[in-house]
Amino acid sequence: MKQTWRWFGPQDLTGIDDIIQSGAQGVVSALHHIPNGQIWTPEEIARRQREIARRRDGSASGLNWDVVESLPISEDIKKQTGDWREHIANYRISMENLAGAGIEVICYNFMPVLDWTRTALRWRLPHGGTCMRFDINDFAAFDIHTLARRGAREDYTPAIVEEAARRFAQLDDDGQRTLARSVTMGLPGSTDTMSLDDMHMHLAQYGEISADRLRQHFIHFLEQVVPLAEDLGLRLCCHPDDPPFPLLGLPRIMSTGADFRAILSAVDSPANGMTLCSGSLGARPDNDLLAIMAELGDRVHFLHLRNVKRESPDVKGSFHEAEHLEGDTDMVALIGAILAEENRRRATGRADREIPMRPDHGQDILDDLKRVAQPGYPTIGRMKGLAELRGITRALEHGAVSFQFAQGA
Repeated sequence: MKQTWRWFGPQDLTGIDDIIQSGAQGVVSALHHIPNGQIWTPEEIARRQREIARRRDGSASGLNWDVVESLPISEDIKKQTGDWREHIANYRISMENLAGAGIEVICYNFMPVLDWTRTALRWRLPHGGTCMRFDINDFAAFDIHTLARRGAREDYTPAIVEEAARRFAQLDDDGQRTLARSVTMGLPGSTDTMSLDDMHMHLAQYGEISADRLRQHFIHFLEQVVPLAEDLGLRLCCHPDDPPFPLLGLPRIMSTGADFRAILSAVDSPANGMTLCSGSLGARPDNDLLAIMAELGDRVHFLHLRNVKRESPDVKGSFHEAEHLEGDTDMVALIGAILAEENRRRATGRADREIPMRPDHGQDILDDLKRVAQPGYPTIGRMKGLAELRGITRALEHGAVSFQFAQGA
């Protein structure tokens, strides 16, 4: 795996010099300041590449912009309303410009309205650090009482509805605002914010869009961009829904291995792939990550390695961000499966035999607690995660260890 690091640009509290010291070999970034649906110009792409290529003192960093995360798909494209045709045309131009700059991997998602969703951005852990958390009861409190979405109560069990009412009654005005900000934070790195009025507008516009219809819109989008990606030598990789289940009465269609299987087969091309996010998929107990990697590994173009601890056996349940080697995903076994896939690629001569990986999210620990960085993206917490993942990888690749496993030791 090629070890990469997500960087939100010059305003990121983790600088290029810090990334070098982390041991990361490449950078994952995006042009967050460009509104969704607009063209990423060659000039803006080149500017980001120059920013990545230089240390603070102006010397060469040795790092490249390896993965785009994300080239966002506008809500108009997802709904097929408004300027959606123009936005697809702009997306294609952005792809051409990225390919012209030598960038080959583009991550994106197809989640309606909200990107990743949490109810607490800095939830206190027993060791004194913090992490992000999704609590189904708090989310229901927001949905039913703050957003006051019509029909919201029917989407939850009676026990959750009752607990949501109790929790909402305990929130003062500041507590309600904090919960609302956490839920509506949206795309990491984005300068956009979403008000409750914005959310009501989007929900009304989605109207009767079912999961099947949203999936057809997605397939239509892929039919417009995947052949071009193949011609340009690009690898597109869809990120799973996060959390991997429906929210706010909206369908989410990339939550399971079956969802990915349907989309990858509908537009069957090596350029149409997946971002395997162990945290997003792992938040759902019926997702078997090892089985998904075994079945779809040849279409995995990007890896997010993180762990979550599920707090209930329910598909639509609470969870929090765990340490990278803790939680409910067997990270050692998953890395083993990834290395096996890379070995298969080497044996067949694939140029993309080394899959880019980044340590996704992290707990705020030590000086992270003073920095108040982008939620989920602390410097030290991610460095700790990367070090752990690197250690597992190095051990599994070590000849002596491999020999011992082969001998049944």
